[in-house]
Amino acid sequence: MASRFEFIIFSMTLSFAAIFHMAMAGDPDILSDFIVPLGSPPVVDGNLFTFTGMRQLVGAPPPDKFKVLKASLAEFPILNGQSVSMAVLQYPGGSVNPPHTHPRASELLFLLDGSLQVGIVDTTNKLYTQTLQEGDIFVFPKGLVHFQYNVDANKPAFAVSAFGSANAGTVSIPNAVFNTSISDAVLATSFKTDVSTIQKLKAGLGH
Repeated sequence: MASRFEFIIFSMTLSFAAIFHMAMAGDPDILSDFIVPLGSPPVVDGNLFTFTGMRQLVGAPPPDKFKVLKASLAEFPILNGQSVSMAVLQYPGGSVNPPHTHPRASELLFLLDGSLQVGIVDTTNKLYTQTLQEGDIFVFPKGLVHFQYNVDANKPAFAVSAFGSANAGTVSIPNAVFNTSISDAVLATSFKTDVSTIQKLKAGLGH
């Protein structure tokens, strides 16, 4: 596991380098080298620039459902103004990262282990899909609906994603539609179905 973790760290470095130009077009520029978060210790040292939240991956067994670990503004406040963030994504066999969007950033996904079926839907509702193998990189353009699916029921997949914003945001399509207060009647009319079907969908999502 240790050698695998070293490879993860190396891949993160590559991912950050690859999104440099994406980041330059992301969040607004700041007028200082960095922004010290409120509540930080009075003495600024290397700890301020260090994120340790990925250490939990070392030696850990694969999760039993899709899991994402983020290093974004909320988890790593020193990213404020730096126009970059990152996530580590773990896909057990047969799991999916459901259709979602990132309204404030493009996403660059680097597949480290396993295989993934990925897809993008553009603003004309055209679907673009690809099956990624280990070592492949795929870009999800800013704001477009996309997904990732581990088709292999017997082998997990592991990926690292980099974003051109410190706070890319995530809008889950199933949750945004069925786990909010949009009325059942509006949803039933919109999806050309009945209220009973909408309620079953909500129940399946744990509404």
